[in-house]
Amino acid sequence: MCKLIKKYSSNVRVRAAGWSCARLLLFSFTIGALVLIPSPTRSAGQQSIFSQPLISQWQYPTTNTVNLTPATHDTNVYLPLAGGELVALNTVNGQLLWKTEMGGTVSAAPVADERGVYVANESADANEGQSFYRATGALRALSHTSGVTRWMHTLPRPIRGTLLASATTIFGGTSDGRIYAFTKETGELRWLTQYTAAFASQPVLHDGRLYIGSEDGSLLVIDDQTGQTLRRYQTRGAVRGPIAVASQLIFFGSADGYVYALDETSWRLRWRTRTGAGVQSVAATSNGLIVASLDNFVYLLSYGRGERMWKRQLAGRIAAQPLTNADSALFAPLGGDACVVLALHDGKTLNSLEVGVDGTTAASPIIAHNILLITTRHGLLAFAPPATVVQQQPH
Repeated sequence: MCKLIKKYSSNVRVRAAGWSCARLLLFSFTIGALVLIPSPTRSAGQQSIFSQPLISQWQYPTTNTVNLTPATHDTNVYLPLAGGELVALNTVNGQLLWKTEMGGTVSAAPVADERGVYVANESADANEGQSFYRATGALRALSHTSGVTRWMHTLPRPIRGTLLASATTIFGGTSDGRIYAFTKETGELRWLTQYTAAFASQPVLHDGRLYIGSEDGSLLVIDDQTGQTLRRYQTRGAVRGPIAVASQLIFFGSADGYVYALDETSWRLRWRTRTGAGVQSVAATSNGLIVASLDNFVYLLSYGRGERMWKRQLAGRIAAQPLTNADSALFAPLGGDACVVLALHDGKTLNSLEVGVDGTTAASPIIAHNILLITTRHGLLAFAPPATVVQQQPH
């Protein structure tokens, strides 16, 4: 148990700080807790639990990764690459299932479900400076089995940040201030809302409402059925991360360096707490609100008053959304060579996953089928319990 099984890359290894090998990387991950939880705890039926140590399982090597989080559904992971490519891999063994080239660049993190894979992309405006206007955005629904396009919509400007999916609808905000809602099945436009500033954020659905941050510092609340703007809260910096919900409060961060807590019903400001730089992300946990700031620090704040319970400095800036579980959080700081696991109760380092020198990206770590997937500058890395390790398939 104390040796890595099948080390697929010479620069990928697991190390533990103060832990025995038998306890290495014990995670009990909560799917969705990195963005939104209705309360600080979740039922066992909503959890995906790692009950064994994690080891290197497989690697998909490529130097074309981008700062966008892959999408997953069932046993597949869909990895966006430079040049408008999307590759589908088997989550268990890393086998390449298909690759499709859409051209241009993938402009937002994709989403996937049993119907297909939804991808936003952007084409270069070759006619820049000309007298006529050229559409540069597109949204596609791809077959999850082949990557073939099922439907496509051309958009005036590209969707930025991340796509968001409900059971029936795909949502996205664009660089020209529009919010779109498309039906998953046919791609029919359900509604369109125009705002005055660009979007490049991670929208969240909660209780029939779409929460989306804008580049002018606004957090908007949109009715997900009609597109009507219900509420708006103004900050002094861009709002790009997702909201978190806990204890009847809405939490979010702004590039103005503050974390905000709004009453979910009245929309009044309950508190705001300043960090040392722009706030990249927040995540609700059972111990409090985890905050990642561009000052290289991670903070844990109390829900009730925003009081700082602890803060810890990491090796680099934290651009990716953290992955949280019942008692720890995984961070992928930029400029470092490892993802770091912090204990929620005191912020101390439990262990780390080395991913190579300057290997981390702004793509968030994700969990699929009890496998931890980390996007690096060298490719997609997969870690899993020893019992699930299988022979890596050729790509």
